[in-house]
Amino acid sequence: MASPSKRLDLIPPYLFAELARIRADAVAAGADVIDLGIGDPDIPTPAAIREALATAVENPETHRYDESPRGWPRFLDSAAAWYERSFGVAIDPSRELLELIGSKEGLAHLAWAYLDRGDVAIVPDPGYPVYKVNALMAGADVYETPLTETNAYLPRLADIPTEVARRAKLFYLCYPHNPTGAVATSEFYADAVRFCRDHDILLVNDMAYATVTFDGFVNPTVLQIPGAKDVALEFHSLSKMFNMTGWRIAFALGNPDAVATLARLKSNLDSKQFGAIAEAAAVALDGVSNADSFAEYARRRDVLCDGLTAAGWPMDKPKAGFFVWTRVPVAGMDSKTFCAELMRRAHVLAVPGIGYGAHGEGYVRMSLTVKGDAAGDRIAEAVRRISTCGILG
Repeated sequence: MASPSKRLDLIPPYLFAELARIRADAVAAGADVIDLGIGDPDIPTPAAIREALATAVENPETHRYDESPRGWPRFLDSAAAWYERSFGVAIDPSRELLELIGSKEGLAHLAWAYLDRGDVAIVPDPGYPVYKVNALMAGADVYETPLTETNAYLPRLADIPTEVARRAKLFYLCYPHNPTGAVATSEFYADAVRFCRDHDILLVNDMAYATVTFDGFVNPTVLQIPGAKDVALEFHSLSKMFNMTGWRIAFALGNPDAVATLARLKSNLDSKQFGAIAEAAAVALDGVSNADSFAEYARRRDVLCDGLTAAGWPMDKPKAGFFVWTRVPVAGMDSKTFCAELMRRAHVLAVPGIGYGAHGEGYVRMSLTVKGDAAGDRIAEAVRRISTCGILG
């Protein structure tokens, strides 16, 4: 039997695969596990989108390969119109937009489109593992820029070594941030645009949670910064915005050369998403509201944060995203040990911060997307279990 490529040795065990195994073992042993792990929306896709898919499936034109250069034309037009309505930035769908089969796919393939041996990708630590893993597999070096609580989980651009910046081709950002829930400011984006222009780097902004916001907060975007299209490419996903994780539909927009470069690679890797899904996604972007889902996540956030703070585990409420990121509440206990104890004592699954990088150690991530939750009951039960299992002292 032929041996696998050595590049696969660069891939650590996928964090969520490990969590799924731990959860499955506990369930097999008879435990009622409350899963605060992966951020997969548990609320159904809005009915209007499902109905649009049913209609689109009946159109024979969607049964063929999508042979358009950048993606299903109506989807691209809708994405451009949505972005301008939402963020006030005009986008040319023929040059500045590209359909993706989920943003994870696009973010990963961007590394393969740009990075060679000897190049550098700047990635956040803690951060979504896909950035680092695919940069390494493409043969590049990785510089992990620390995101710390004291700096609001924004990278300190002045601390990035000049030699790193000189060799860097990609700078991955993610706001609202996974895993910390931190949000960026327009001032930070302006600094990041200047940094990337000065060093000839493509700024890659992952905005999978762009509209998942609470308490009236509205996310800024990097493309709102004057001149950002010269250096930046943003990724947006319908997975979280419209509860469409299994549908696998997203888009990249921004710098036209970067869009064309990623499209060139993708034309040799896939044949685009099923046209009916792209058509239904266009309907979503044209004006379907998912506000009820976001309101439910806000209620769950309040139940979790208020309940555990009252129990002696203080935590801040995020303004956006699916996640609560907080310090391990037991002195001297690392994040893996704490999460293992949480599972053993309370049958509650949380994610150890170390899974997102060295600077995630000492923290825990808990998701607001909880399968089987009704009006916050499973979240409330998780709070009760954690509060009474003895782990908080």
